[in-house]
Formats: sequence, C-alpha cells, structure tokens
Amino acid sequence: MYGIDPGPINQSIVYFSGTRCEAFTCTRNEGPILWHGVPIACEWIESYGMAVGASVFRTVHAVGWLNAKAPTMRLIPRRDIKMHLCGSMRAKDANVRQALIDRFGLPGTKKKPGLIYGIKSHYWAALAVAVTAMDLEKTPNEWIWNGPKAD
Repeated sequence: MYGIDPGPINQSIVYFSGTRCEAFTCTRNEGPILWHGVPIACEWIESYGMAVGASVFRTVHAVGWLNAKAPTMRLIPRRDIKMHLCGSMRAKDANVRQALIDRFGLPGTKKKPGLIYGIKSHYWAALAVAVTAMDLEKTPNEWIWNGPKAD
C-alpha cells in the first residue's frame, strides 16, 4: 500500500506492506509515479469552515495531479485516520505518531533498523494513511477516485 501525505510542493509517500517500509518524496516536476499495481491511499483535505491560504489550494491541486497519474486512489480524510489509530478526532500528530510506534515499534537506527526505519516528519502522516487503508476496507468519510475518464 502506498500512503501519501500531500503538500503544496512535495508529496511524502510511504510504501508499506506490513513487512517492509520505504519512504520517499515526489514533486510534481518529477513526472508520473510508477505505482506498479500497488493500492494507493492519500490523505484528503476537508473544510472546517475556516479561511485557508494559497498552500491549501496548492495541496488540493497536487492531490488532483496525483489522481491523474493513478488508476485508482482512496482519498481518506485525516479525521478518519485519527479515529482509526487513536480513537479520537482530537488526536494531534504526536498522538498518531505514538500510536504507530506502539503498533510497529521504534524506527530504530541505521545499525539496528526497525520495521519503520526512516519514517520522520511528514512520512508519519503518509504511514498513517497507508496503515488505515490496509486495516479498513473503507473509512466512513473516504471516497475513491477511479482514474481519469475518457471523453
């Protein structure tokens, strides 16, 4: 499963199979991502009635760009991820990170890597998306993008 934490410029992507974890970054300028038939889940942005800036719109645009490159993509809102991993919508990034560490162990070190070695910064959010998508067939508020349609 690929989990994606979208951003206005860079997308943090984690490949997670349950036995292997690999993190990398993609920018829109790098061209299409080769998914190789692996399922894809991306964190989706929801409105909470607050004013947002240009970076949020750029992030939504980036999700659209990713959608155009993927045959099928699950778009999972952050609230579903927090409820699944932490049992509370009030959970913060630190709570999600700790839930993942509790489940998979510490990332470890270069000499003694753990299962999630290399996960840091925005990769925690991408891993959370991948784990939620692997655990649940469908979350309460997600929607599925089935690729671009022919005219």
